[in-house]
Amino acid sequence: MIKKNILTVLTVLFSLPIFSQVEKAEHLVFIGLDGWGSYCMGKADMPVTRQLMESGAYTLKKRSVLPSSSAVNWASMFMGACQEIHGYTEWNSKTPEIPSRVIYKNGIFPTIFQILRDQHPSSEIGCIYEWSGIKYVVDTLSLNYFEQVPPSDNTNATACKMAVKYIMDKKPNLFAIIFDEPDHTGHQIGHNTEAYYDKVHELDNYIGKIIRATKNAGVYNNTIFVLTGDHGGINKGHGGKSLQELESPFIISGKHIKKIGEFQESMMQFDIAPTIAYIFKLKTPQVWNGKVIKQVFKK
Repeated sequence: MIKKNILTVLTVLFSLPIFSQVEKAEHLVFIGLDGWGSYCMGKADMPVTRQLMESGAYTLKKRSVLPSSSAVNWASMFMGACQEIHGYTEWNSKTPEIPSRVIYKNGIFPTIFQILRDQHPSSEIGCIYEWSGIKYVVDTLSLNYFEQVPPSDNTNATACKMAVKYIMDKKPNLFAIIFDEPDHTGHQIGHNTEAYYDKVHELDNYIGKIIRATKNAGVYNNTIFVLTGDHGGINKGHGGKSLQELESPFIISGKHIKKIGEFQESMMQFDIAPTIAYIFKLKTPQVWNGKVIKQVFKK
Protein backbone atom coordinates (compact mmCIF):
# COMPACT_ATOMS: atom_id res chain seq x y z
CA MET A 1 0.00 0.00 0.00
CA ILE A 2 2.84 2.39 0.92
CA LYS A 3 4.68 1.60 -2.32
CA LYS A 4 1.50 2.21 -4.29
CA ASN A 5 1.01 5.62 -2.64
CA ILE A 6 4.62 6.61 -3.31
CA LEU A 7 4.22 5.59 -6.95
CA THR A 8 1.06 7.70 -7.21
CA VAL A 9 2.81 10.76 -5.76
CA LEU A 10 5.77 10.37 -8.12
CA THR A 11 3.45 10.00 -11.09
CA VAL A 12 1.70 13.24 -10.20
CA LEU A 13 4.97 15.11 -9.68
CA PHE A 14 6.47 14.07 -12.98
CA SER A 15 3.26 14.93 -14.85
CA LEU A 16 3.27 18.55 -13.61
CA PRO A 17 4.26 21.34 -16.05
CA ILE A 18 7.61 23.08 -15.78
CA PHE A 19 6.00 25.80 -13.71
CA SER A 20 3.70 25.05 -10.80
CA GLN A 21 0.26 26.54 -10.31
CA VAL A 22 1.61 29.37 -8.16
CA GLU A 23 3.12 31.08 -11.22
CA LYS A 24 1.04 33.73 -12.94
CA ALA A 25 1.51 32.10 -16.34
CA GLU A 26 3.63 29.43 -17.96
CA HIS A 27 4.45 31.51 -21.04
CA LEU A 28 5.48 35.12 -21.57
CA VAL A 29 5.90 36.84 -24.92
CA PHE A 30 7.92 40.07 -24.77
CA ILE A 31 7.54 42.31 -27.82
CA GLY A 32 9.95 45.24 -28.04
CA LEU A 33 9.58 48.12 -30.50
CA ASP A 34 12.78 50.16 -30.75
CA GLY A 35 12.14 53.89 -30.75
CA TRP A 36 8.43 53.63 -29.89
CA GLY A 37 7.58 56.84 -28.08
CA SER A 38 4.51 57.28 -25.91
CA TYR A 39 3.85 60.62 -27.57
CA CYS A 40 2.57 58.80 -30.68
CA MET A 41 -0.27 56.97 -28.97
CA GLY A 42 -2.64 59.91 -29.28
CA LYS A 43 -2.71 59.48 -33.07
CA ALA A 44 -1.35 55.96 -33.70
CA ASP A 45 -3.60 53.54 -35.58
CA MET A 46 -2.76 50.41 -33.58
CA PRO A 47 -5.99 48.43 -32.98
CA VAL A 48 -4.29 45.25 -31.73
CA THR A 49 -2.15 47.23 -29.31
CA ARG A 50 -5.16 49.16 -28.06
CA GLN A 51 -6.99 45.90 -27.46
CA LEU A 52 -4.09 44.77 -25.27
CA MET A 53 -4.30 48.08 -23.41
CA GLU A 54 -8.04 47.69 -22.86
CA SER A 55 -7.86 44.04 -21.79
CA GLY A 56 -4.95 44.54 -19.41
CA ALA A 57 -2.92 47.35 -17.87
CA TYR A 58 -0.60 49.98 -19.24
CA THR A 59 1.31 53.18 -18.64
CA LEU A 60 2.51 55.77 -21.13
CA LYS A 61 4.79 57.29 -18.49
CA LYS A 62 7.52 54.64 -18.27
CA ARG A 63 10.82 56.46 -18.41
CA SER A 64 14.06 55.52 -20.09
CA VAL A 65 17.36 55.67 -18.27
CA LEU A 66 19.83 58.19 -19.65
CA PRO A 67 20.96 58.43 -22.31
CA SER A 68 17.61 57.75 -23.98
CA SER A 69 19.16 55.36 -26.48
CA SER A 70 19.10 51.68 -27.27
CA ALA A 71 21.78 49.49 -25.67
CA VAL A 72 21.69 51.08 -22.23
CA ASN A 73 17.89 50.84 -22.09
CA TRP A 74 17.51 47.28 -23.37
CA ALA A 75 20.20 46.32 -20.85
CA SER A 76 18.30 48.03 -18.04
CA MET A 77 15.07 46.24 -19.03
CA PHE A 78 16.62 42.78 -19.08
CA MET A 79 19.03 43.31 -16.17
CA GLY A 80 16.63 44.83 -13.64
CA ALA A 81 19.07 47.56 -12.65
CA CYS A 82 20.16 51.06 -13.55
CA GLN A 83 23.20 51.77 -15.70
CA GLU A 84 25.38 52.72 -12.75
CA ILE A 85 24.99 49.15 -11.47
CA HIS A 86 24.98 46.97 -14.60
CA GLY A 87 27.59 49.18 -16.26
CA TYR A 88 26.19 49.51 -19.82
CA THR A 89 26.03 53.27 -20.27
CA GLU A 90 26.21 54.20 -23.97
CA TRP A 91 24.22 54.16 -27.18
CA ASN A 92 25.86 51.00 -28.57
CA SER A 93 27.36 49.41 -25.46
CA LYS A 94 28.59 45.88 -26.13
CA THR A 95 30.45 45.49 -22.84
CA PRO A 96 30.10 47.52 -19.63
CA GLU A 97 31.90 50.85 -19.61
CA ILE A 98 31.68 50.75 -15.81
CA PRO A 99 32.56 47.37 -14.23
CA SER A 100 29.31 45.55 -13.47
CA ARG A 101 28.59 45.40 -9.75
CA VAL A 102 28.44 41.59 -10.00
CA ILE A 103 29.15 39.04 -12.71
CA TYR A 104 27.22 35.77 -12.91
CA LYS A 105 28.48 32.46 -14.24
CA ASN A 106 28.01 33.33 -17.92
CA GLY A 107 30.33 36.29 -17.57
CA ILE A 108 27.60 38.91 -17.61
CA PHE A 109 25.51 40.88 -15.14
CA PRO A 110 22.44 38.79 -14.19
CA THR A 111 19.59 38.99 -16.71
CA ILE A 112 16.00 37.78 -16.52
CA PHE A 113 16.98 35.07 -19.00
CA GLN A 114 19.78 33.77 -16.78
CA ILE A 115 17.80 33.63 -13.56
CA LEU A 116 14.96 31.81 -15.33
CA ARG A 117 17.45 29.32 -16.75
CA ASP A 118 19.09 28.79 -13.36
CA GLN A 119 15.83 28.30 -11.45
CA HIS A 120 13.88 26.45 -14.16
CA PRO A 121 16.56 24.66 -16.21
CA SER A 122 14.05 22.96 -18.51
CA SER A 123 12.53 26.23 -19.69
CA GLU A 124 12.43 27.03 -23.39
CA ILE A 125 13.88 30.54 -23.73
CA GLY A 126 14.40 32.40 -26.98
CA CYS A 127 15.13 35.77 -28.52
CA ILE A 128 14.78 37.05 -32.08
CA TYR A 129 16.12 40.50 -32.87
CA GLU A 130 16.83 42.78 -35.81
CA TRP A 131 19.48 45.07 -34.33
CA SER A 132 22.75 43.25 -33.68
CA GLY A 133 23.34 45.11 -30.40
CA ILE A 134 20.65 43.09 -28.65
CA LYS A 135 22.81 39.97 -28.45
CA TYR A 136 25.23 41.72 -26.09
CA VAL A 137 22.62 42.40 -23.39
CA VAL A 138 20.44 39.24 -23.31
CA ASP A 139 22.99 36.64 -22.14
CA THR A 140 22.86 34.33 -25.15
CA LEU A 141 24.35 31.44 -23.15
CA SER A 142 21.09 31.24 -21.20
CA LEU A 143 18.96 30.98 -24.36
CA ASN A 144 17.88 27.84 -26.16
CA TYR A 145 17.51 29.85 -29.34
CA PHE A 146 18.62 33.27 -30.51
CA GLU A 147 18.89 34.64 -34.00
CA GLN A 148 19.36 37.96 -35.70
CA VAL A 149 16.88 38.50 -38.51
CA PRO A 150 18.68 38.32 -41.87
CA PRO A 151 18.42 41.33 -44.20
CA SER A 152 15.40 41.25 -46.51
CA ASP A 153 13.07 43.56 -48.40
CA ASN A 154 10.97 43.77 -45.24
CA THR A 155 12.99 42.76 -42.20
CA ASN A 156 10.04 43.39 -39.86
CA ALA A 157 7.87 40.91 -41.76
CA THR A 158 10.70 38.36 -41.69
CA ALA A 159 11.08 38.83 -37.94
CA CYS A 160 7.37 38.23 -37.49
CA LYS A 161 7.48 35.02 -39.56
CA MET A 162 10.43 33.76 -37.53
CA ALA A 163 8.60 34.55 -34.28
CA VAL A 164 5.45 32.77 -35.40
CA LYS A 165 7.43 29.68 -36.40
CA TYR A 166 9.33 29.61 -33.10
CA ILE A 167 6.14 29.92 -31.06
CA MET A 168 4.45 27.16 -33.07
CA ASP A 169 7.45 24.83 -32.96
CA LYS A 170 8.69 25.32 -29.39
CA LYS A 171 5.93 26.97 -27.33
CA PRO A 172 8.59 28.96 -25.42
CA ASN A 173 8.20 29.83 -21.77
CA LEU A 174 9.98 33.17 -22.24
CA PHE A 175 10.34 34.64 -25.70
CA ALA A 176 11.56 38.12 -26.63
CA ILE A 177 11.22 39.57 -30.12
CA ILE A 178 12.80 42.98 -30.65
CA PHE A 179 11.91 44.92 -33.79
CA ASP A 180 14.31 47.65 -34.96
CA GLU A 181 11.35 49.90 -35.74
CA PRO A 182 9.95 52.49 -35.61
CA ASP A 183 13.44 53.71 -34.64
CA HIS A 184 14.86 53.34 -38.14
CA THR A 185 11.99 55.35 -39.61
CA GLY A 186 12.45 57.97 -36.92
CA HIS A 187 16.10 58.40 -37.86
CA GLN A 188 15.57 58.36 -41.61
CA ILE A 189 12.34 60.37 -41.97
CA GLY A 190 11.53 61.68 -38.53
CA HIS A 191 9.48 61.10 -35.42
CA ASN A 192 5.87 62.23 -35.37
CA THR A 193 5.69 62.04 -39.18
CA GLU A 194 3.24 60.27 -41.45
CA ALA A 195 5.88 57.64 -42.20
CA TYR A 196 6.39 57.01 -38.47
CA TYR A 197 2.65 56.45 -37.95
CA ASP A 198 2.51 54.19 -41.01
CA LYS A 199 5.30 52.11 -39.49
CA VAL A 200 3.68 51.68 -36.07
CA HIS A 201 0.47 50.66 -37.85
CA GLU A 202 2.44 48.01 -39.77
CA LEU A 203 4.07 46.78 -36.57
CA ASP A 204 0.66 46.49 -34.95
CA ASN A 205 -0.27 43.99 -37.65
CA TYR A 206 2.77 41.86 -36.77
CA ILE A 207 1.85 42.02 -33.09
CA GLY A 208 -1.53 40.58 -34.02
CA LYS A 209 0.10 37.72 -35.93
CA ILE A 210 2.34 36.90 -32.96
CA ILE A 211 -0.66 36.81 -30.62
CA ARG A 212 -2.52 34.62 -33.11
CA ALA A 213 0.44 32.22 -33.14
CA THR A 214 0.04 31.62 -29.40
CA LYS A 215 -3.60 30.74 -30.04
CA ASN A 216 -2.69 28.35 -32.84
CA ALA A 217 -0.01 26.80 -30.62
CA GLY A 218 -2.57 26.21 -27.85
CA VAL A 219 -0.81 28.36 -25.24
CA TYR A 220 -2.72 31.66 -25.49
CA ASN A 221 -4.79 31.10 -22.34
CA ASN A 222 -1.61 30.50 -20.32
CA THR A 223 0.37 33.42 -21.74
CA ILE A 224 1.17 36.96 -20.62
CA PHE A 225 2.08 39.55 -23.25
CA VAL A 226 4.43 42.45 -22.55
CA LEU A 227 4.73 45.18 -25.17
CA THR A 228 7.15 48.07 -24.70
CA GLY A 229 9.79 50.35 -26.20
CA ASP A 230 13.27 51.44 -25.19
CA HIS A 231 12.90 55.16 -25.88
CA GLY A 232 11.02 57.68 -27.97
CA GLY A 233 12.46 60.42 -30.13
CA ILE A 234 12.23 63.94 -31.44
CA ASN A 235 12.82 65.18 -34.99
CA LYS A 236 15.29 62.60 -36.36
CA GLY A 237 17.03 61.61 -33.15
CA HIS A 238 16.95 60.67 -29.49
CA GLY A 239 19.30 60.38 -26.55
CA GLY A 240 18.33 63.60 -24.82
CA LYS A 241 16.22 64.52 -21.81
CA SER A 242 12.88 65.59 -23.32
CA LEU A 243 9.82 63.58 -22.32
CA GLN A 244 9.23 62.83 -26.01
CA GLU A 245 12.53 60.95 -25.93
CA LEU A 246 12.25 59.50 -22.42
CA GLU A 247 8.70 58.11 -22.31
CA SER A 248 7.70 54.84 -23.94
CA PRO A 249 4.64 52.62 -23.41
CA PHE A 250 4.51 49.58 -21.18
CA ILE A 251 1.55 47.28 -21.80
CA ILE A 252 0.84 43.98 -20.07
CA SER A 253 -2.09 41.69 -20.79
CA GLY A 254 -3.03 38.03 -20.52
CA LYS A 255 -3.40 35.42 -17.83
CA HIS A 256 -3.80 36.78 -14.27
CA ILE A 257 -3.50 40.40 -15.46
CA LYS A 258 -6.12 42.82 -14.21
CA LYS A 259 -8.24 44.73 -16.68
CA ILE A 260 -7.50 48.15 -15.21
CA GLY A 261 -6.38 50.17 -18.21
CA GLU A 262 -3.93 52.95 -17.43
CA PHE A 263 -2.16 52.74 -14.09
CA GLN A 264 -0.51 55.63 -12.30
CA GLU A 265 2.38 53.91 -10.50
CA SER A 266 5.71 55.34 -11.61
CA MET A 267 7.78 52.97 -13.71
CA MET A 268 11.33 52.79 -15.03
CA GLN A 269 12.96 50.49 -17.57
CA PHE A 270 14.61 48.42 -14.85
CA ASP A 271 11.22 47.54 -13.31
CA ILE A 272 10.47 45.21 -16.23
CA ALA A 273 12.82 42.33 -15.33
CA PRO A 274 11.61 42.11 -11.70
CA THR A 275 8.01 42.16 -12.91
CA ILE A 276 8.71 39.26 -15.29
CA ALA A 277 10.53 37.43 -12.49
CA TYR A 278 7.44 37.87 -10.30
CA ILE A 279 5.32 36.21 -12.99
CA PHE A 280 7.53 33.11 -12.87
CA LYS A 281 8.01 33.31 -9.08
CA LEU A 282 11.76 33.63 -9.42
CA LYS A 283 14.14 34.68 -6.69
CA THR A 284 15.78 37.88 -7.91
CA PRO A 285 19.40 38.97 -7.39
CA GLN A 286 20.03 41.37 -4.53
CA VAL A 287 21.87 43.64 -6.96
CA TRP A 288 18.72 44.37 -8.98
CA ASN A 289 17.20 47.69 -7.97
CA GLY A 290 14.01 47.53 -10.04
CA LYS A 291 10.62 46.98 -8.42
CA VAL A 292 7.69 44.73 -9.27
CA ILE A 293 4.64 46.51 -10.69
CA LYS A 294 2.32 44.40 -8.51
CA GLN A 295 -0.87 46.37 -9.01
CA VAL A 296 -1.37 44.91 -12.50
CA PHE A 297 -1.78 41.33 -11.21
CA LYS A 298 -4.82 39.51 -9.98
CA LYS A 299 -4.32 37.92 -6.59
